Amino acid sequence: MTQLNRKRIAIIGAGPCGLSQLLAFKQAEQDQLVELVCFERQAEWGGLWQYTALTGTDSCGEPVHSGMYRYLWSNGPKEILEYVDYTFEQHFGKPIASYPPRAVLYDYIVGRVKAGDIRKFIRFRTAVRHVDFNDETKQFTVVVEDLRTYKTTSNLTFDHVIVATGHYTIPNIPEFEGIDRFPGRVLHSHDYRGADEFVGMNLLIVGGSYSAEDIAVQCYKYGAGSITISYRSFPMGFKWPESIREVPLVQRIEGRTIHFKDGTSVDNIDCIILCTGYRHNHSYMADKLRFRCSSNFYIPSNLYKGIFWVAEPRLAYLGMQNQLYTLNMFDIQAALVRDVFLGRVTLPDDTEEKRHQDIRQLQAREEALKLDDHEGFSDLQTDYLRDLINCCDPTTVPKFDLDKSKAGMYKVFQDKRDSILTYRDQSFPSIFPPFKQAPVCKTVWLENKDDSIAGYLSSIETE
Repeated sequence: MTQLNRKRIAIIGAGPCGLSQLLAFKQAEQDQLVELVCFERQAEWGGLWQYTALTGTDSCGEPVHSGMYRYLWSNGPKEILEYVDYTFEQHFGKPIASYPPRAVLYDYIVGRVKAGDIRKFIRFRTAVRHVDFNDETKQFTVVVEDLRTYKTTSNLTFDHVIVATGHYTIPNIPEFEGIDRFPGRVLHSHDYRGADEFVGMNLLIVGGSYSAEDIAVQCYKYGAGSITISYRSFPMGFKWPESIREVPLVQRIEGRTIHFKDGTSVDNIDCIILCTGYRHNHSYMADKLRFRCSSNFYIPSNLYKGIFWVAEPRLAYLGMQNQLYTLNMFDIQAALVRDVFLGRVTLPDDTEEKRHQDIRQLQAREEALKLDDHEGFSDLQTDYLRDLINCCDPTTVPKFDLDKSKAGMYKVFQDKRDSILTYRDQSFPSIFPPFKQAPVCKTVWLENKDDSIAGYLSSIETE
C-alpha cells in the first residue's frame, strides 16, 4: 500500500486511552498503512492523570480536564492494571508495592509512551470543535482550533475517528433544597485538590461510590474533624472509624444543618463535597454521532462491543465504561479497533440489528445485578474483555491472565470489607510469570504522607 492511499485516522485525546490507541497503530504507521493524527486539548499527555492545582478553566480558557487530586493513591492494585508489554519493575528498575501513589502511576504511563516514540503524532493545545460524517464519501470532517493562535481549521478529513476523551470531566450536579443558601463551601469532587484543605472541618460528602469512599478516607487521614457520607441507594457499609458515618440521602439544607431522608440531621457542616459522578459529554460530535449514556460497566447505548458506533462502525469510542480494569482494558479495546480498521478481523455481527441485539444481551445482564454486587460487576467486565480478546487478531492482542486479574479484584473487595483504612497495605502477586509477590511499604498508608516518587520508592521494603 502506498503513502497515497494510507488510511487517515484521527484520535481525539492523548490520555491513557488515546495513548494506547497510538501505540496499537504505531507499527501500521511505520509500514505506511495509516496516517495518524491525535488532537489533545491540554499542553501535555496523560489525560486525567495529569495533576493541576487549577479548577474551572485553564490558561487557554478551556475547562480543566482533570479532577486528579494531590494525595491520590491507586484504589486498586497495580497488578490488575499493569501493561503486558511494560511492567512496573521494568520502568522503575525494582519491584514496587501493590498500591502506588498518583505521581508513580503517571510516571509509569508516560514512561511507556516515551519508549514508544509516539509524541510526534500528537497536536497539543488543539481542541476539536466539530466532527461530522459524510454518508456519500464515507469520510469524517473534523474542525479543530489551535488554542495558542486561535486559528480554526475546518477542512480536515479522515477515514476513521476514535474518541478517547474519557468521561470524568463534566460533573453531575444534583439539586438539594437549600443548597444555594448553604453558608459554607460547596464543590464537586472534580474540583477537590487535596485533603489538607479540610483539616479540622466537619464535612458532608454526597455519594456512595469510589470517589466518596476515597475522599472520605483521604480527609480522615489528613485530619478532618468529622465526615458524614450521604448515599442515594445503599450504604457502602465499611467498618468506618468513629468520625465517619453513613446516612441516607440529603432531603434539605438549612444553614449549616443538613437533614436526611430518614429524619436525622447533622449540624455545623463546614463544607459539602459532591461525589456524584460525571456526565458523558461529546458536544463536539454531530448529533447523529454523539454518544449519550449514563455510566455503566457495559455501555448499553449505541456502542457495539462497547466501542463501535452501531450505525457507523468507522467511528469508535474508547474507555466509555465505568472501569474495574483500566490500562490493560484500554490496550485491548485499542487492539480491536486497530484490527478492525486495518481489515485484519471482521466484527461478528454484520448488521445494525445484530449489533443492537448483542448490546441488549449484555445490558440485561448488567441490569440484573444488584448495585452493591461488586463481584458480579467484576465477572461482567472480565467476560466483556474475554469477548474483545476473542474478536482480536490472536497473534497481536495483549495477553494476560483474566482469571488471575479477577481473583485479584475479589481480594480487593474483601480487603476493603475487612478494613477500609488498611487495604492499601496489602500485597498482591503479579499476574505474569514468575508471579512474584509485591513487596510492602515500610510505612502504612494511613501514616504515609510522602507520595513523591522518590519518597515512595525509598519506603519499599527490600529483601
